[in-house]
Amino acid sequence: MAHHHHEHHHSHHPHHGGCALVNAESGAVVHSGLEAHYYVVNEAPAAAANAAYASATGTAAAPLPKAVWSMGASTLKVPMALHAETRAKLVDYYRAHFHAKENTDAVVLLEGGKLQHQYDTDREMLFRQESFFMYLFGVTDPDCYAALDIRSGESTLFVPELDPSYAIWEGVIHPQEYFRIKYEVTHVRFVNELKWWFGLRNPEHGVHVLTGVNSDSKSVVPPANFDGLSEFKVDSSFLHAALSECRLIKTPKEIEVMRYVNKVSSDAHARVMAACRPGMMEYQLESLFLHETYSMGGCRFAAYNCICGAGHSGATLHYGQNSKAIRENDMMLLDMGAEYHGYVSDITRSYPANGKFSPNQRFIYETVRQAQKAVMDAMRPGVKWTDMHLLAERTILEQLKAGGLLQGSVDEMIEACLGYVFMPHGLGHQMGLDTHDVGGYRDASERSERPGLRNLRTNRVLAEGMVLTVEPGVYFVEHLLKKAFADPAQSKFLVKSKLDEFRGFGGVRLEDDVLVTATGYENLTTVPVTIEEVEAIMAAGAKSRSA
Repeated sequence: MAHHHHEHHHSHHPHHGGCALVNAESGAVVHSGLEAHYYVVNEAPAAAANAAYASATGTAAAPLPKAVWSMGASTLKVPMALHAETRAKLVDYYRAHFHAKENTDAVVLLEGGKLQHQYDTDREMLFRQESFFMYLFGVTDPDCYAALDIRSGESTLFVPELDPSYAIWEGVIHPQEYFRIKYEVTHVRFVNELKWWFGLRNPEHGVHVLTGVNSDSKSVVPPANFDGLSEFKVDSSFLHAALSECRLIKTPKEIEVMRYVNKVSSDAHARVMAACRPGMMEYQLESLFLHETYSMGGCRFAAYNCICGAGHSGATLHYGQNSKAIRENDMMLLDMGAEYHGYVSDITRSYPANGKFSPNQRFIYETVRQAQKAVMDAMRPGVKWTDMHLLAERTILEQLKAGGLLQGSVDEMIEACLGYVFMPHGLGHQMGLDTHDVGGYRDASERSERPGLRNLRTNRVLAEGMVLTVEPGVYFVEHLLKKAFADPAQSKFLVKSKLDEFRGFGGVRLEDDVLVTATGYENLTTVPVTIEEVEAIMAAGAKSRSA
């Protein structure tokens, strides 16, 4: 399929990767190709050289180095074996759960992301691969398809056949073999061979395409399609649920990438914390975070739009303007995460703009810290996430009562759904290749109607290998407070004189990315969080500015 040629391109088909021979032990680049960050071996010459050396020295031939993706410098090298493992996981899932079990003769077909343009212009948007496609194949080139044969376990990548003019604007047109080695797939064909290829294969249990509803966005994943697909038996009933279940539990290699992107994001959060001071603009903190994660960690993409809320903006859950000036007594709420090889982090920190917690700021901060600690200490396989949300609500209400903002029975407050007034969002969500990762609900009808619980993006029972955010918060949202004061079932618990001190305060959220382990949890987020640590970092930042 030849690509149409624009008169002038800037970045059509970015290959997001480079070709190099890497020493498997040291990781040193022996031979570097045109591009920066795929390290693969040019197999034939390397194999011949390897064999010749082995024969001359009488030693066994060394194993060939494997393909890895990285952004160079000291960034993490991600082995393409990560995606071979996720493919094997899906094959195993089919053999265990599809009705034909071990005898399944099906071929999974996924359509990768397309290069997008800005509205009606020829300005190309930075290409980011569709997450399901990324999960199985690790392919960062646009406009591809890929097939996974459940019977044999073999993978076939279909790449566009590029017009010769591509070489003028974009660079080398690589042969199919280049992509086979780069992505460690079994075979590579052109997209225009899809119909021919499926005609040869014609699986008994059909071509399995991906479609289903995303439980967060409510959007439907469009199934793969090509001219001639309708001539084959097509099954769209199984794959979405199967892939969602696979993505829910992370492999050790996936966890390694998530650990890395959390470290990069955590370091950037600490740099932002040290730089923050009254008089700055919110967007300057966003800018610093994006710079740090890209320049130090190779993270070209943010995981989501940064939230940098000063003062009352912190009570707007998805505040994104980041355009206000930061004032002396503002409480800051900074929710920012990066992405590396598709995998994301999602971290929030809250602190006083001037670097010193006032008594009210300290009280709300410690309330949220207690809730986060209570949840983490209770996390382990077999625990219901809905119970963790209610534990966070109870801890917050108990603390607010102890501080004189609330009065009466905490059990009755919970019955009156008072927790929602102060924490009008879910406790946390699944994490992975999307910030709100798939698999939160097996079935949308399982979602609770109760305020608070209905905002939860997952209701799963915790299992080893899940990564979730733990992000309790306390907010003073004028709209919700007015409603609560007007509702006799809730207003009896509210101490107006004390609550009035906090009108306009904004909010505090603390959010870490937490891995469920066999015996409990591992916190992947490393940003300092105690009041002593936060004040020390901010004081050191102020000192370095005045030096």
